[in-house]
Amino acid sequence: MSDELDFHLDDFEPADADSEHAEQRFWASDLTVLAEHHTTPNGSHSFVVAHDRSATLGIPGAPQIVAIKVARDLNQNTFTFESTYHSTVSFAQNWLIEHGCPHKRITLVRGDFMTPTDDLTLWLDRQIRESGARYEVIDSWTSDFDPRETWTLTRDSSAAQAPIRVFLEEGDHEAHTYTIREGAFADEAAARHWLAHRGSPLPQPPDYRGEAAARLARAALYRSAGTSAIPKAGPCHSLSTGTNQRPNRGKSL
Repeated sequence: MSDELDFHLDDFEPADADSEHAEQRFWASDLTVLAEHHTTPNGSHSFVVAHDRSATLGIPGAPQIVAIKVARDLNQNTFTFESTYHSTVSFAQNWLIEHGCPHKRITLVRGDFMTPTDDLTLWLDRQIRESGARYEVIDSWTSDFDPRETWTLTRDSSAAQAPIRVFLEEGDHEAHTYTIREGAFADEAAARHWLAHRGSPLPQPPDYRGEAAARLARAALYRSAGTSAIPKAGPCHSLSTGTNQRPNRGKSL
């Protein structure tokens, strides 16, 4: 896997105006590849998760992780280009899986990333990534300053009780670890009140009760097969931006 994006589009033209605009919006110096998968042998599709440094210069709290899908028509020599922003790597991976990427191909990230602090963090990472359309994202926030954290406010379509779920991710850059916790709320107003005031512990989802041991056991089994991670300077940590230079199509974006 390379730090630079290369979708091999030298001999391809955008299939539509939306694809042309989407492909042109990215700059090589702004993006750090976190995970990627390119189909072989014909190379018809590319799936990428990257950190966009330029997002730190935009609207405060805006998501900084971008998921990118490129589909090439090898007969017409055209391509379609889709991208969407997320607050965390796991939600970006989820989007790519829902858009056709094999989940095992996009879960591997570079080896110098942060590691989860515990098995519950590992389990939640996987749950988000493989949740399909279960979580409707309502809002998110990414902090570049202490406390270094992101939160994603969602509606859980599978929850019988407290369907509004908050996924809070905190990074400890000195320890090189990250922690994810899930909170459950009856409605969006209650969740936003907690996020604004933090006057009590994050309320545990009702479905955790009686299942905590089983969840941790499943996470431990998954840990034995490998772990997920986020970048050292991921969504909770600003990356310095380089000089913007518009790339040629097909070269590093």
